[in-house]
Amino acid sequence: MPTNSQQQFHAFYEGWIQRKQTLLDELLTLSNAPDSQHKHTALIESVISHYQQYFEHKTRLQNDDVLLLFSPTWLSTYERALLWMGDYKPSLILRLADTALQDLTADQIRAIERVRAETRTGERELSAAMAAFQESVASPRVLQRARRVGRLLDGEIDELDESMGGMRNAVGELFQRADELRVATVSKVVAVLSPPQTVRFLAAALGFQLRVRRWGLERDQSR
Repeated sequence: MPTNSQQQFHAFYEGWIQRKQTLLDELLTLSNAPDSQHKHTALIESVISHYQQYFEHKTRLQNDDVLLLFSPTWLSTYERALLWMGDYKPSLILRLADTALQDLTADQIRAIERVRAETRTGERELSAAMAAFQESVASPRVLQRARRVGRLLDGEIDELDESMGGMRNAVGELFQRADELRVATVSKVVAVLSPPQTVRFLAAALGFQLRVRRWGLERDQSR
């Protein structure tokens, strides 16, 4: 049975996806139009604001029950298979930039490579932290206590509740750090690019996410 938090986020997400399609159409139109600094800047700000709304709603859901982010019910099976710590891997952003941008200067290429190295380092650190967390959850002491849930004494129940709360907080902090790495990666890439390049980059990112969603929903419906 979906929780209120799930239902609220699901409703937000459906509207957010529809708005994303509108933004993609605007990005594609502008990318084929004559250069206009004002139009580029305004649309880029709209797209960034759109994603800020997503992360704000996601953070609220995470604070209610971070475990929902391990298998989000608002995503298709295919989308869930691509998740890394609750969302797409930050390095995917850089692969999309590689595909969308063929006119980078030598200085821009070097800057992007620095961002790539920093992002990969951040991903490795978070993956290692998540592996350590999962290992701690699977420790004999925790598993033994979980198996005895129906036979625990009051003091042991309190201790188990405290332990579970600590685990939720720990994984919540890891997911928050992963989102911060995603935001930082996009911000660093955008800082390197010109407004027209940023429009093409964002169009590639939104287009990829919408295609994945469409394919995922079609596959789920065909089963």
